[in-house]
Amino acid sequence: QPFPGEDRALVQSPKVATYDLKPEMSAAGIADTVVKAVEDGTFDVIIMNFANADMVGHSGKLEPTIKAVETVDACLGRIELAVRSKGGAMLITADHGNAEMMIDPVSGGPHTYHTTNPVPFIVVAENSKQFTLKPGGSLRDISPTILGMLGLPEPNEMTGTDLRVKLG
Repeated sequence: QPFPGEDRALVQSPKVATYDLKPEMSAAGIADTVVKAVEDGTFDVIIMNFANADMVGHSGKLEPTIKAVETVDACLGRIELAVRSKGGAMLITADHGNAEMMIDPVSGGPHTYHTTNPVPFIVVAENSKQFTLKPGGSLRDISPTILGMLGLPEPNEMTGTDLRVKLG
């Protein structure tokens, strides 16, 4: 159930036996939903997920995984244009890796499970030249960073910190 003040939009995944058969999954529909929400200006924050690189990466098949990543890249580009047109900010991250390691370094066979490799945390914002991000952040720092960008206080329960460091 959504929390008070929260709306949810679920875009159904394609009905296929395995996602390597349709690496695009429902990314275009997700991007359409997000772009419309950004253009409508209804929300202060939109949190969404592209599962393509993860779900297709589990197949261990390189070409479909490349297609999945290319699809996400194109969809993120569409969302970025909408966000920039509204003067908003866009943060991109992941909770684990998968598609960046398709060959198991020990066995030489397909690598089909999550990795513990560092994942990027990218901030796209008009004011992003006014700050840098502290190195060594973790998932617990994402919410405090979002709250900081929104000018909202960080609850005592949060153990992370805002990763932004003002420049100049």
